[in-house]
Amino acid sequence: AGAFAGREHQLPVRVYYEDTDFTGLTYHASYVRFFERGRTDGLRVIGVGHADLLSTPDPCAFAVTRLTIEFLRSSRIDDALLVRTQFRAVRGPRLLIGQRITRGEAAIATAEVEAACIRPGGGVRRPPAGLAGRLAPWLLEPYSS
Repeated sequence: AGAFAGREHQLPVRVYYEDTDFTGLTYHASYVRFFERGRTDGLRVIGVGHADLLSTPDPCAFAVTRLTIEFLRSSRIDDALLVRTQFRAVRGPRLLIGQRITRGEAAIATAEVEAACIRPGGGVRRPPAGLAGRLAPWLLEPYSS
């Protein structure tokens, strides 16, 4: 879902009735879901599926440890939005991600995300070599272990 334009993954999303509050504006928590879809589909296009990460001999997962959102403009039911995701860096166990949601050229919301690579039972760990290798071409900063 979605595609890369350079090192930016772009995922089109539509605002549905279920995404809005009683005023018809997009509910703030809906942006969290849109950002999650952008990160997940960006990883999937790279070849990193969440279910695949758990089914390897050296399983891992990602957990969001920090999420900062700035809401810039409102959006409404039926708006066509674009979730733009950039995988900025891998630093030890952390994956740093920048995201923004736009409607045409107008920025609607931006997010700074930090996700930690974890073991399925909990506990932080470095990404396995294969995962780091798949991410490396898409990172804005060189990989640092």
